[in-house]
Amino acid sequence: MKKYINTAMVYAILAMCSGVFFREFTKIRAFQGETMLGFAHPHLFALGTCVFLIAALFVRGQENLPVKPFKSFYIVYNIGLIGTSIMMIVRGVLQVLGTELGKGVNGMISGIAGLAHITTAVGIVLLLLALKKTAKN
Repeated sequence: MKKYINTAMVYAILAMCSGVFFREFTKIRAFQGETMLGFAHPHLFALGTCVFLIAALFVRGQENLPVKPFKSFYIVYNIGLIGTSIMMIVRGVLQVLGTELGKGVNGMISGIAGLAHITTAVGIVLLLLALKKTAKN
């Protein structure tokens, strides 16, 4: 349980940092409009902090908890969420800077972001399967 709460705290800090970065970076660059930077902050809070706090509530007080399903969830979900967040920030910075991307670079960013989203979704499925196994105990 402590591992999930610590992870939630890390994501909360990352969410706050991304929010401050979004606010200050767009202000410094005098950017008006919508950018992917604005979506990294709520993604990190909701998908990072909230999901791990909820997972901590489910594993609280559970004896004989099946460790392997939760370990798989933890690894896969973190890889997916970190990858998704990084690509949102990369895309957002390029939008604020007004960088023109060729089809190849644009496709590469979208492809990596898509793979990271899929990995996050697989992590959510792994969490649900782990919770289902816990409910049988």
